[in-house]
This record gives sequence, C-alpha cells and structure tokens, in this order.
Amino acid sequence: MSNLVPPHGGELKPLLVIDHERAGARSAASRLAVITLNTRECSDVVMLASGAFSPLEGFMGEADYSSVLNQMRLFSGLLWPIPITVSVSKEEASGIELGQTVALADSQQSEIIGTMVVVEKYSYDKREEARRVFGTDEEQHPGVAGLYRQGDIYLAGPVTAFSEGQYPEKFQEFARPMDTRRIFREKGWSTIAAFQTRNPMHRSHEYIAKIALEVCDGLLVHPVVGRLKEGDIPADVRMECYRAVLDKYFPADRVVLKVYPMEMRYAGPREALLHAIIRQNFGCTHLIIGRDHAGVGDYYGPFDAQEIFETLESGDLHIQPLKLDWTFWCNKCDAMASMKTCPHGKEDRILISGSKLRSMLKEGQTPPDHFSRPEVIAALRKHYAATTGGAP
Repeated sequence: MSNLVPPHGGELKPLLVIDHERAGARSAASRLAVITLNTRECSDVVMLASGAFSPLEGFMGEADYSSVLNQMRLFSGLLWPIPITVSVSKEEASGIELGQTVALADSQQSEIIGTMVVVEKYSYDKREEARRVFGTDEEQHPGVAGLYRQGDIYLAGPVTAFSEGQYPEKFQEFARPMDTRRIFREKGWSTIAAFQTRNPMHRSHEYIAKIALEVCDGLLVHPVVGRLKEGDIPADVRMECYRAVLDKYFPADRVVLKVYPMEMRYAGPREALLHAIIRQNFGCTHLIIGRDHAGVGDYYGPFDAQEIFETLESGDLHIQPLKLDWTFWCNKCDAMASMKTCPHGKEDRILISGSKLRSMLKEGQTPPDHFSRPEVIAALRKHYAATTGGAP
C-alpha cells in the first residue's frame, strides 16, 4: 500500500452533488436568480466540483482575497497564490441580497452548473490585482486582459456544483483527484511526479519527464484542457501528440495520462504555485518546473517559477518542485542535454520556443531533426494544414 501525500489543507473537498440528487438540485436552481459566468469562472467551478481546488469551498471573500493578493495566503495562513473569484456588474450586485442563493450559469453550454450562497459583495482594484497576480498591468497580457473585462464587484460564498461541463464526455482521460489517488494506490506508487503542459510534447519535454521517472515511482502527464489563449494548440490535437509519444517512447506501467479542466491564467510564478497545490491534491509528490513555467511573452524570467518556491515556509507544501534547466538536442553530444550537462555552444543546440515552432508550422517549414518525434510533427503539420489550407 502506498503512502500518498495529504491534500492541501489536509482534506479533499469535492463540491459536486452526487448523481442521484443532481436532477432535483438543478430543478430547484432553475427558479433562482442567475449569474452568468465567464469561461474562467466556469472552469473554476469545475475545479471546485472535483476537489482540485481543495480546501476551497467556494469563491473567496474579501479577507481571503486581500490576503492572497498581498501575502499569497488565505486569511487562515494557508498558502494560496491566486484569487478564486466570481464577478458581476454593479447593477447585478445591487439586485442580490446577502444570504441569497443564486444559480451559476455557463453561457457557452447554456446550462446551470451550480449554485452559490452569497455571503459577501465587495469591490476591488483591477490594476492592483493585475500587478500583484501577473506582475504587470499591461492589457497585452492575456490574463490581465481577462481581468479587465470582468465585472466591478466580486461575490463570495460557498458553491454547490451540478456539472463538470463537457470534460468527462469529451476526454476519456478526464480524472478527479480521488481518481488519480486511487490509481496511484493500486500501482503501489508513493512518489509521483506531475508534468504540467499546455503544449505538444516535444523532445525537451520528453527528456525532463524521463528525468523525473528516474527519481520517482511514476509520472502523471497532466495537460490542461481548459480554454487557452489564441494561437495555442487545441486540446484534441495535443492529446493526439501525448498519446503517440507515451505509447511509443515511455514504459506503459510507469506513466498515467490524465487531463484537468482549468483555464490557464498565464500568471507565471504564482500560477506555478497553484499548479503545485492542484497536483498535491491529485496525489503527486513532485511537480516538474522547467523553463518559463506558466509564462507568456517576456513578462517573466525563464526561471522565476522555480525561484518563487524558495520564498515558501517549511510545511507550506508537501509536494516538491523538480527544478530542471533548459534542455535541447546537442549535435556534438549526439544526445538530449541541458545547460548543466552540455559544454557546447548555441550553434550545436536545437532549441526552439513554442511560439517559434508554431510560426514555422504555419509557414509550412519543417522543424529541425531531433526537435520533436515524427509522430508529433505529423499531427501538428496536419492541424496547421487544415487551419491554413496548405499541404500537410
């Protein structure tokens, strides 16, 4: 029997209504005032539903919100780096009474996905939140842009969830924290490394994942399948790439592929901490943190997401970061390598950013040998050919 790390805060708190009670709960909610959620808020309800955001039991009140912004902690002192909030306009807020239960609606799916008891209403400073969470108030940052589109008032209170959206039906690899914990116990794993990704799995990703396998019992490949920024590779294409690489180049008995539905915020270092909390809830002991984890553009240094873990206090997390350097194929080493292991120069290294790769594929160029497995390049060329109308 394996001994898994405890959930963050000590207990998993899934908020999804059990199956046989769901129809009645939906029917009752249909008579309530409705708050329509944006895509990020919907994904947060799904994360709350599964217990992935444990120990949260709903959307944050002002004391937690302020403490998270300024100290990266809930008011209780528990580590939490990013506010989990739901917003409305001032006009909507004026029509909601404290203590009132409201329905939470997904505008994309035209369904009520939960309810919330409104225990607080409070205003907030969008620019201050942007600077604290994202390190910038520039609207060009996709997370900041989303924040600026929100309503001016936050509502807070406990959530009851009725739905996990389309994710369980759309992705056969969809799993909740209780599911992965059961899998890890059945496999007898005690140390599990999580690999967070929003990109196809290239040779550098494969290399760092295999480093993790050298030191842990197993590997959870855990791509995000919530909404991404414009230009990122769609989830179905990425899943094709993950399956191809894992089936052919990894030991099947030591890797688990599961997805989770959070919408990326692109908050760099703070989001890396949130990713760690989530993976601890899923039962992992380690999180791979490579170059520019959860970053976007040039808003963060390449290893800021590693350095933020050094600011934590002992006991803040049970999960530990696996901090890995830039990795690449080196022609002179004739192998995958990193800045720590390779003595050769840039001219000998094949290192391409995700944005550079997307640009090459859009233009019909073939990436260099050893950058990615042929199965991945074939899937990506097919995707871009369909998108641009060119030949694969």
